[in-house]
Amino acid sequence: MSERVDQLISLGREHYKAGEYDKAEPLLAEAVAIEPRFADVSNMLGVIYHAQGRFQEAEQAFEAALAINPNYTEAALNLSVTYNDRGKYDRAREVYSRVVTTSYKAPRSIDPFARGKLANMHADLGAGYASLAMYDEAVREYGNALGLCPEFADLRVRLGAVYRDMGDHDAAIHELTTARDQRPEYLPARVHLGVAYFSAGRKEDAVHEWREVLQRDPTNKSAALYLRMVKD
Repeated sequence: MSERVDQLISLGREHYKAGEYDKAEPLLAEAVAIEPRFADVSNMLGVIYHAQGRFQEAEQAFEAALAINPNYTEAALNLSVTYNDRGKYDRAREVYSRVVTTSYKAPRSIDPFARGKLANMHADLGAGYASLAMYDEAVREYGNALGLCPEFADLRVRLGAVYRDMGDHDAAIHELTTARDQRPEYLPARVHLGVAYFSAGRKEDAVHEWREVLQRDPTNKSAALYLRMVKD
């Protein structure tokens, strides 16, 4: 790599990480024009173009990244999203399915950022199902998300909330207790666990969780509201 290209990529990457896309774009575009064999540079350009609403250019950039490195999971996910934005739904599903298949065969082999992004895509779909009261489908998608990132306590809380809304109190309490124990400092897990306990008729356990939340964060409005509700 020439010194000029190295400088362009280094400076472009700094602006990209800082979210300064208007400054990063000309530097990365010049680098690609000189030396088009860097998949991560094409992917960065694709992200910039997508953020600017330049979907056709974003698609071309992500496709270029994958032509260089077919196993570039982040670029594949970005391309799937871009295809979807352009109405190319069949191609979006094809790319997405390929990523999912590869990820489930070796879920820890992809980088944490891409794995988290894929998990959040499942979680977003789960939220969509939950909003339509399609609870079985929501549980499936949140399960897929946690299969990729079991350490994401926020996803487990969302799964617990779905179980609670389904009326499956035991499953809700199990998921929310697991989330609480995974990250004791993550107070939404305790707040939702209290709600699950209350829904299951376990008022004392609910009060215990909400009081614990207020001990850790006296300004927590949800816990304070629920405690007032119980007293009233």
